Amino acid sequence: MSKFNGKVALVTGGSSGIGFAIAKRFAAEGAHVFITGRRQLELEKAAAEIGSNVSAVQSDVTDLGDLDKLFAHIKSEKGVLDIVVANAGIVESFTIDKATPEHFDKIFGINARGPFFTVQKALPLMTRGGSIVLLSSIMGTKGFPGIGAYSATKAAMRSFARTWANELKDRGIRVNSLSPGATQTPALDSQADTAEGADEIKAMFSQMTPLGRVGRADEIAAAALFLASDESSFSTGIDLVSDGGLVAV
Repeated sequence: MSKFNGKVALVTGGSSGIGFAIAKRFAAEGAHVFITGRRQLELEKAAAEIGSNVSAVQSDVTDLGDLDKLFAHIKSEKGVLDIVVANAGIVESFTIDKATPEHFDKIFGINARGPFFTVQKALPLMTRGGSIVLLSSIMGTKGFPGIGAYSATKAAMRSFARTWANELKDRGIRVNSLSPGATQTPALDSQADTAEGADEIKAMFSQMTPLGRVGRADEIAAAALFLASDESSFSTGIDLVSDGGLVAV
């Protein structure tokens, strides 16, 4: 029996990378999945690849008007929401001496403010309880140079999960965070200007990781499936690390 039959899920940033892998896995498990993103063409391609049990809604998590329209659409189409995966995020690299206010505001606007108000506006539809999964990162606990603002937003996801697990427990809503390590996605490749540079980054992380490689998006999706499903029914407020042992070993 599929884990999500009759369930309705939202995956922000669901058109590529980890978000797409999560949406695809959830749909395969029987959920109707709403995916969002800022680029309509990429959303349409992702929805076509997922095939069934999917609705693509163009939406920017930094725009509260867009979020209102998104949840009005979900309410009109399904009337309820069981699972929220706050995945939309970006990475930009600037050391503290070179970072600008524009960089800081952009990173925090998408990676921290976006999930905060996504969850807030989702709550009225979560009338039968459910599960919220916040995409954090091992960078929220590490001190890699050049991504200070990004890492701080991922630490915020961990903090949100703890707080909201307490705030929402009486509604029957579990809240957990998921912290991937280096994962093969377009976001990882974008950290270099060339394919060779991207390969060097992946080689560096592979050497640092006890399992000797970077992760796959479908592996992170499997971890998200656990947190979103009844398989983790006694887990709330936790951070599930999926990083090949990089942090713990």
